[in-house]
Amino acid sequence: MSETEVSQEPAVEERPLRADAQRNRQRILQAAEEIFAKEGISVPVDVVAERAGVGAGTLYRHFPTKEALFEAIVLNKIDDLLAATTCQADDDPAERLFAFLQEMAREASLKHDLFDALAASGIDVKSRCAGQVHAVELAVDRLRQRAVDAGAVRDDASTQQIMHLVISTCSAPARPGVNPDPRQMVEIICDGLRAVPRRN
Repeated sequence: MSETEVSQEPAVEERPLRADAQRNRQRILQAAEEIFAKEGISVPVDVVAERAGVGAGTLYRHFPTKEALFEAIVLNKIDDLLAATTCQADDDPAERLFAFLQEMAREASLKHDLFDALAASGIDVKSRCAGQVHAVELAVDRLRQRAVDAGAVRDDASTQQIMHLVISTCSAPARPGVNPDPRQMVEIICDGLRAVPRRN
């Protein structure tokens, strides 16, 4: 078969999950996220299935490996972060931006072990979710620009710089005697982003 013939074959579209299968998947993700956050990522997936109220076979049909479950949780939370950037017309854009950064810090702190486990298994999460991360960055940039236009946020900090600051704060290695609260650290970042009159 020639390359031209191959390119003309229609793509096979992935069929959407049935309603009951979608509910099972969401229950599994919710149960897994809660268990891993409280008890660590070493918890067996059979325990996750039991907590979700489904059989182990159902869990494995959705997530063939534990790493697949980890990845799905991470991707799901990125979608949640994208939703958190939504700003209504009457919202304060600066406060919405700061609330998003706090949520981003919270999720990054909770999912740190998942990222480490995925990296250890050879899964490049950044590549897998590059499109979603880019969508979040674009949405945050629009939110930041609205706050700048309102005169509430300084105009000399880019979206990439802001997100790098937050992520670096949440992923900084622990040091003896130092256990900073990510929320407090991000609050300091937010205070630094607030617009202040420039001195002449």
